[in-house]
Amino acid sequence: MALGQHRKILQIVGYQNSGKTTLMEQLISSATKQGLRVATIKHHGHGGAPQVDKMKDSARHEAAGATITAVEGAGTLRLSIQQQCWELADIVAIYDAFPIDCLLIEGYKKAHYPKVVLLRTEADEVLLQQLSNIVCVIYWHKQLAVDYPIFSINETAQYIDFLMTEMRKD
Repeated sequence: MALGQHRKILQIVGYQNSGKTTLMEQLISSATKQGLRVATIKHHGHGGAPQVDKMKDSARHEAAGATITAVEGAGTLRLSIQQQCWELADIVAIYDAFPIDCLLIEGYKKAHYPKVVLLRTEADEVLLQQLSNIVCVIYWHKQLAVDYPIFSINETAQYIDFLMTEMRKD
């Protein structure tokens, strides 16, 4: 089964400090309360590798040169795979092996998956011309005249309900 054919993929995009991680947390919480199995991918777009706790054995294995490391405990598996560069499609393909209902992706603005766009300032509106496959827009500053469903950042219940419906669509 190819991911995306039977499992919903939804991207959360916007510039730094627009509320992407908060929205991800809200969606993950809502989806899991409704019995959905959720997986996530986050783009670390701030330059450099994400920080790893160097005291953990798996981090030590990675530092020693292992390209794939994993650690399991209490039913949790932490996996790290090193290679020169990752395409989002390659990362998404890894998730094919797991029994999930939906995949939430934070970032990767240029990818082709359905997107929720967060706009914190008027200057952020340029994203609406640059991005494809927009499902809805959540704004901080003013209501917009766009062809997508739009929500104020303060309309949490409304946009969570809308997105949960979207995540359950085939």
